[in-house]
Amino acid sequence: MLGFKEEEFLTQTRSALALQGQIESVVDSIQQRGLTNLFLIGAGGTYAAMLPYEHFIRSRSTLPVRASIGKELMLTDDPTFGPGSVAVFASVSGTTEDVIEAIEFAKAKGAYTIGFTGFGDSPFAKALDVAMVTEPKTWPFDIPMILLSTRLLAARGEFEGYEELAAELQTVPENLVGVARQAESVAEAFAEKNKDADYHFLVGTGNLWGLTYLYSMCILEEMQWLRTTRVHGAEFFHGSLELIEEDTSLMLLLGEDETRPLMDRVAKFAENYNKNTTLLDSKDYDLPGVSPRFRALLAPLILDTVLDRFSKHLERVRNHSLDLRRYYRVVEY
Repeated sequence: MLGFKEEEFLTQTRSALALQGQIESVVDSIQQRGLTNLFLIGAGGTYAAMLPYEHFIRSRSTLPVRASIGKELMLTDDPTFGPGSVAVFASVSGTTEDVIEAIEFAKAKGAYTIGFTGFGDSPFAKALDVAMVTEPKTWPFDIPMILLSTRLLAARGEFEGYEELAAELQTVPENLVGVARQAESVAEAFAEKNKDADYHFLVGTGNLWGLTYLYSMCILEEMQWLRTTRVHGAEFFHGSLELIEEDTSLMLLLGEDETRPLMDRVAKFAENYNKNTTLLDSKDYDLPGVSPRFRALLAPLILDTVLDRFSKHLERVRNHSLDLRRYYRVVEY
């Protein structure tokens, strides 16, 4: 597989699973402290990565939860944010300034701060009340966020099957290697077909809306300098559909949660008006050892793995390094 470092991937993914015990201890501590509400705070990709878990908790729990862009929260504040709040953060590098500033803001408000990173001695980790550390450069943080969200709801009597889910997650590293292998030819074909396209239109819903947002902004725009539109599947029919032409590169992210009918409607529209639709459907990828009732939770992990293959092949056919930047962390702004 192009640019896929299997052993490194397995090591990183297993290190995320290894946080289970610490996550459970943190949840127990949170419960003992008294939990008023939950804030999932990030910047850029880490904000987008929080959205699936805001969606999951909000749709299943009476616990107030809010995914927030750190910089905006610092300016607007929130009257419910303070003692009794738990603020969750993530940073791959451990040096994201916007996120570190948001941690300091949260602590000043009296919130309990926890987070995930691959660097235990980083400014990010040192700023937190509790830092949970994976192998360096581990991404995404879906496994620990799944464990955190489901364990928290289980402790509140709002999620059944946590122990079963945690056991089945042990199959995920090897399963995702299989997903990557299965997606390789699909990704190669997409890249070859769209190597000269300078515009992509992405649609997603539910717990895949965050990944839709992330792939559009943080990969296609930031790492490939491609123009994109990203729109929620329920909002697609309220304006953005007018941009669709026959040859528009239309990427639809389909999951297995309760919002699936919204995406089925978009896909039906695409059948009639577009000839360059790419369906990225988590249902297409087997996860041996994972119960059907848990598959919806894993859709972001599945399609993140698939889209990583897309990124590598776009990098190749466009001769544009995924590491190249003009402005981000290059100039002062």
